[in-house]
Amino acid sequence: MPENNDEILEQLQMLISQTYKVEEEYKTLRSSYDHLQGTIENLIEFLPNALWVVFESGEIFTQNSRAKELSRLLDVMDWEKSDYEINFEEQSYLIKISSYKDKILVSATDITEQKRKENLATMGQMAAHLSHEIRNPIGSISLLTSTLMKRVKLENKPIVLEIQKSVYRIERIIKATLMFSKGVQAVSSTLKWSDILEDIELSIGYYSYSKEIRFEFPNADFEIEGDIDLLSMLFSNFIFNAIDAIEEDENDEGEISITYEDEGAFHLFRVYDSGLAIENRKALFQAFKSTKEKGNGLGLVLSAQIAQAHGGEVSLFEGEKKCFEIRLGK
Repeated sequence: MPENNDEILEQLQMLISQTYKVEEEYKTLRSSYDHLQGTIENLIEFLPNALWVVFESGEIFTQNSRAKELSRLLDVMDWEKSDYEINFEEQSYLIKISSYKDKILVSATDITEQKRKENLATMGQMAAHLSHEIRNPIGSISLLTSTLMKRVKLENKPIVLEIQKSVYRIERIIKATLMFSKGVQAVSSTLKWSDILEDIELSIGYYSYSKEIRFEFPNADFEIEGDIDLLSMLFSNFIFNAIDAIEEDENDEGEISITYEDEGAFHLFRVYDSGLAIENRKALFQAFKSTKEKGNGLGLVLSAQIAQAHGGEVSLFEGEKKCFEIRLGK
C-alpha cells in the first residue's frame, strides 16, 4: 500500500512538474505572440496609408491610427472591387482589397495631391493652348485701340480707354497662364524700389475700378536683387486682389497700403487693404481656385512662386487688419 501511495505521489509530482512546464511554455508562446502582434502593429502603423485587417464577419482584427481616423470610409467602400478609386470627404483614395483565409486586408492610400497635380497639368496645358490662340487677336485689338485713341473724338475716349483696360486684363491673364504652364524663372539684377513702384502705378492706371481708393506705398528708395517684370507682377497681383476686395465690399471707398521693413536677410513687405474679408483661406494658394468673383485663381499662386524664385515666401499675416506678408531674399 505505501508503495502504491509513493507511486501515486511520484506521478502527482510529475504531473505538477509537467503542468508548470506547460505553463512556462504557454507564457513563452504568449510572449512571442504578443511580441509578434506588437511588431505587426508597429509595422502597419509605420505605413503612410490607412490599413485594416478585417474578419469575414466584418469585425476588425487590427488597424493603424490612420485607419481609425477614416473608419467611416469602410461604410462606403465597394467590397466587391479589389482595386479602385473613391472620393470621400473632398479627398481621393486608392482602395485595394485582398483576402487571405478568414481575413480581408484593406488599404486606403490618399492620392488627393497626385490627382490635383494631374488635373493641374491637364488644365495648365489646355489653358496654355487657349492662351496662345487668344494672344494674336488680343494683340490686334490692342493695336487697333491704340490707333483709335489717337483719332476718336474727345467725348468717346473714355469708351476706348475702358476697352484698353479690358484688353490689358486679358493680356495679364494670358501672361499669368503661360507663366504658370512654363514655370517661374527669375533673371535677377540690381533694382530700385522706385523702378518697381513706377510699374505698379502704371498697372493701377490700366486697372478698372469704380470706388474711391487711397493708395499708400513706401517712400524710401532701396535696392532689391530681382527680376523687375516678375516683382512688378507680384506686387500688382496683390494690389489688384485688394482692389477687387474693396469693389466687392459694401463701403463706397477703401484703402490699400504697402509697408516695408528691412529684416536683415529679407526685405519684408506687408500689403493691407480695407476690402472684403477672406472667407476660404484654404483656397488662397491653390491654382485655378479663386476666393473672389473676378480672377482665374493664378494670381496668388504665381506670386508665391515669384517670391520663392527670389529666395522668399508669401503668407497671410494674422493681425487686426487683413494683410499679406511678402518676404524677398537679399
